Parts: sequence; structure tokens; C-alpha cells
Amino acid sequence: MNSRIILRLATVAALATGSAIVSAQGQLLPSYPKLGFGASVTPAYDGWYDNADGTHTFLIGYYSRNWNEEIDIPIGANNKFEPGDPDRGQPTHFRPNRNWGMYTVTVPKNFPANEHLWWTLTVNGVTSRVGMILSPDFNITPQKSSEEAPNGKYNLPPVLRLSQGGPAIQSPVATLASAISKTATVGEAMPLELFVDDDALYTSGTNAPMGRVPAIVTATVSKYRGPGNVKAEDFKFTTLKGGKPMEDWSGKANGKVTFDKAGDYVLHVLINDFSGPGGGATGCCWTDAMIKVNVKSQGAPRTTGQQ
Repeated sequence: MNSRIILRLATVAALATGSAIVSAQGQLLPSYPKLGFGASVTPAYDGWYDNADGTHTFLIGYYSRNWNEEIDIPIGANNKFEPGDPDRGQPTHFRPNRNWGMYTVTVPKNFPANEHLWWTLTVNGVTSRVGMILSPDFNITPQKSSEEAPNGKYNLPPVLRLSQGGPAIQSPVATLASAISKTATVGEAMPLELFVDDDALYTSGTNAPMGRVPAIVTATVSKYRGPGNVKAEDFKFTTLKGGKPMEDWSGKANGKVTFDKAGDYVLHVLINDFSGPGGGATGCCWTDAMIKVNVKSQGAPRTTGQQ
């Protein structure tokens, strides 16, 4: 069976059989139609992979059935992990629709294969509980495509740098622990540069050439945690090298982010390549990262020593 179909089926199974949903409105299935607002949000188990040190990493996203509404759910009874620490770095801000592999949770090498790590969300009267488990059905390789490109090579995720010459970030590996720190001021645009390299490889199932060539990479910068509203603008790339399919590409985006309230925020940076959201349901190839931002009120003293 095609790997795209396998992962789609696995994800559907994780959303459906892995969750227990209770609702006064009768929303019992993840396939329940989306609404403009007032609908549920379901955790999504997007797979797991092994690490070189023997540990294992769960890749986790979510599906919000709210067509327009963005929702905040603080860590607590309505947004928690169990057993153990209820805060595993999950989002507290939920964007509309399906959001693939937003963050990762790493478990020890001796984590039992039959044990679940549960993420529970309660939104608009609906409780959804999905368990992450080291089942072979959900084993993925987000660091490398499972299908060959027309030139016989395998697509790799884009390489992201959050400053020129900065550390390279590749694959969906976002965690709060690895987030860089920045400062900003309420109402003042915070500049944010993204430097990205990509192999511009693609797979079509038939190795046929592209009929329409989309942007080689796209960037989405969004609020992940924080007390106020976030506005991200101008994250379109200028090509520095390449520009054609299967030709090494480099680009730069000079974006800006504005916050309307003081406090501590986390931004999520997502870079998709030709594979599209969720790698086209193959488990590869996208890259993401997190940025912690301490936002001061206007006129407040700024903290030095941060990026």
C-alpha cells in the first residue's frame, strides 16, 4: 500500500480509536463537520520515531473543527498530559483546522511498548483524549521521504536558521526546551528573519514533472502560547539561490511580529516544502521550531543579553 495512504489511515485511527469523546452536543466522532466556532479540538498522534541515543519521540498535532475561531486553553484540567507532568510542551493556543506535528515529546528508551501517554483537551463541552503509543503502525521517518524523487534521490526537510549563520534546525523537532529567546515591546513590530535551505525535491507517485510549480518553501509563524494577540506579517521568501524543482535552493524572509499585550509568549515557526502540510500525510518533510518572546509594556526597561 502507498505510504501516503498508510499514514492517512494511521492518523485517522489515532484520532478515532485512540480518543474518548464526551459531549452534551452529541459530537461523538472526529469526522463531525467543522463549524465557524463553538466546535471541539482533538489531539492528533502523528507518529513516532527512534533517536540515536535509544530514546523515542512522539510527533503530535491537533485538529480544530472551528473554521474561523482561534481558541486558548491554558495548561490545567482542560489541557493536560497523563500520567506524569501535565505540561509536556503542548500548545495552549489552537488555530483552525488540521495542524500537523506541532511539537514533540521524547520518552525514555525503556518506555513500555504497550503504555500510552495521554493528551486530553476539553473545548466547548467536548472532551477528547488521545493516547500516544510505540506501535509499529505509527512508526515514521520525518527526517527522510519514503518515496524517491524523479532523480532517484529522497526528499529531506528544509533547513531553518533563525539568524544568519545560526544553528541549523531540520525536521519537526519543536520543543519548548530548544526554543531560542527574544524580547519585544507591546505594539512595536519585532523583526524576525528566517534563513532556509531546501533540496527542492518532490514526489508525485508517478515521477511525472510538476504541471504547476508552487513556492519551493512556505513559512507560517503563529502564536503557540501567550496572553494576547499576535500578528505575523511578511514571511514571504526572497530567493538567494536556485528556484527550480530539484535544484538546491536558499531563501530569506524578513518578517515581523507584533504583540498587543505584555507577557511571556511562545511562537511556532513552520516551514513546509513541496510536500505541503503534514508532508502530504507521508510523515515527511517539514521543519518547525519555537521562539520564546518576553514582551514588555511600552516604556518598560528592556532586558539585555537576549537574541
